[in-house]
Amino acid sequence: MKRRLACALAALLPAALLLPLTAAAQAWPARPIRLVIPFPAGGATDIIGRAVAQKLSAALGQQVVVDNKPGAGGSIGADIAAKAAPDGYTLLMSTSSTHSIGPALNAKMPYDAFKDFTPLGHIANAPSVLVVGQGFPAGSALDLIALLKKNPGKYNFGSSGIGTYPHLSAEMFKWRAGGLFVVHIPYRGTGLVLTDLIAGQITFLMDSIVSAQSHIRDGKVRALAVTGAKRSSSLPHVPSFAELGVPGMAFSNWFGLFAPPGLAPELVQRLNRELNAIASAPDFVERLEKLGADTVGGTPEQFAKTYRDEYESWKAVIQRASIKGE
Repeated sequence: MKRRLACALAALLPAALLLPLTAAAQAWPARPIRLVIPFPAGGATDIIGRAVAQKLSAALGQQVVVDNKPGAGGSIGADIAAKAAPDGYTLLMSTSSTHSIGPALNAKMPYDAFKDFTPLGHIANAPSVLVVGQGFPAGSALDLIALLKKNPGKYNFGSSGIGTYPHLSAEMFKWRAGGLFVVHIPYRGTGLVLTDLIAGQITFLMDSIVSAQSHIRDGKVRALAVTGAKRSSSLPHVPSFAELGVPGMAFSNWFGLFAPPGLAPELVQRLNRELNAIASAPDFVERLEKLGADTVGGTPEQFAKTYRDEYESWKAVIQRASIKGE
């Protein structure tokens, strides 16, 4: 009798343990949600992240508060999110810099990009654009390449930090344009780079169209070329690198949401469902298209495969180009 009772209790135990978790998932969200953005305000990740936060707040009926935590190429903010409680109240809006390029460049990251996060959804992809200051003496990307080749080491480029997407995009440009020697100046965010680019302190920047477009539109900087296989619909007057005969520049930056490891499956499903609804909403699609990005969507598993594949691709590029992290 006692043995049968013990067996019955043992059979019920897993279900009993799940009850608090299920109840918590059903009650979620009961308070504001923090969305960590590991880059400063004004960059592409911040701009897209705030657009997602606005839509997610409306969908969940709870405020989603943006918390910018920049530094170390995005790894500081990503690490904060990775170490947060897996209760659905801390999310991370991140990109290739923190989960594909950074880990491929630096073996001593404070987190494991593939084990220390729960992927939730792939929001968007955005090509990059090569920009220079209005007063810089280069009328086209080919003019810039010729100038850089004639003056090795004289000019520089800025990025949002060592191992970030703007950094590796520029390194790819240097490599694909024939092995240019240009000095890298890392910053804490692309907004700061753009300020110095406009002031003439930086020669060029390879950045997401999303963060550079307002400065291009206002005439503060000039766009010379875009990555991707064709021109961007948001910058139809700017040629692609492919058009200009510069090979290997048909790439884009991804943007997506993560949670800490161990998030309840119910919350993963709920958040993925909401993110897919956001990515397919006509007003959101139009908003991102105007910014220069394309919405994506899909399952968490598809998103995980995307940034894993990107990691392998960038790792190969880093090795071929002998790019070293710091």
